[in-house]
Amino acid sequence: MNGFTSDWLTLREPFDRAARAAAATTLDLPSCIAGRSGDDGMLSAIDLACGTGANLRELAPRLGGAQRWRLIDHDPLLLNAVAPALARWASASGHRFEQHGDVLHLEGRGENGLAFAAAVQTLRLDLARDLHTLPFADTQLVTASALLDLVSADWLRALIDQAGAARCALLFALNVDGRTAWDPTDGDDELVHTAFAAHQRRDKGFLGPALGGQAVEQAVQSLNTAGYRVFQPASDWIIDASQPGPSRPAAAALQRAMIEGMAAAASEQATENEAAICAWRERRLALLERSRLRVGHTDLIAVP
Repeated sequence: MNGFTSDWLTLREPFDRAARAAAATTLDLPSCIAGRSGDDGMLSAIDLACGTGANLRELAPRLGGAQRWRLIDHDPLLLNAVAPALARWASASGHRFEQHGDVLHLEGRGENGLAFAAAVQTLRLDLARDLHTLPFADTQLVTASALLDLVSADWLRALIDQAGAARCALLFALNVDGRTAWDPTDGDDELVHTAFAAHQRRDKGFLGPALGGQAVEQAVQSLNTAGYRVFQPASDWIIDASQPGPSRPAAAALQRAMIEGMAAAASEQATENEAAICAWRERRLALLERSRLRVGHTDLIAVP
């Protein structure tokens, strides 16, 4: 399984938050999940490929109530970073954070006014190989962020089958859907994006070719077949380094990372076009503080 660094996750988190906030305006998440708590009155959630816990930080205040979270990742460095990241977030947000043994405790109130209390545990697991070992039977919500484009169609169907058998609700946030738009444009944008999209479809360690930009379409088809009711709010990244303001340095930094990453992947995928791709990279970097980038994402909320 390909990993992501804590630095990359930190770089993208404010843009993830803004994208998810936009999606939230079109969907009442607590209403979708209402009535799905367990026998003990707690909503039990599994977060797949949790990173440093950004998905929990987004969802726990929005869901409200008593919650139990299992945060799953294969990378021990990211799992070790969860507690410090949650402590920093709680302090900055006015929430309460405590750690007792291997259980992290969070209490607070979201912007929607809902009070929440969450007990959190982390678990190291190879999701590609050991998905079937997760405790779906006592779980009401299975969630992941920026994961579906990395997985294969077979792995995704296995996840939906297992979650569906347990009547779990599903929330997949920030799924790349293949839309990318630069302003200003460049004559080689399409060349680079096509090669990059092909590279996204390479096997990322989830039992076959990754879904890439086809993840949303494939997921909706599989969810409908499994009897889920599916909501699809847009959650696009808007990375605007062209406007002065406090967010400009962060936008420029994320754009730079995107340009470097796209150029490297596209060059690896289309070696015959390496010179043109390198020239595109140089032009894009030169335009960095005059550019606006929209990267299409779609959130998927599925209720059985």
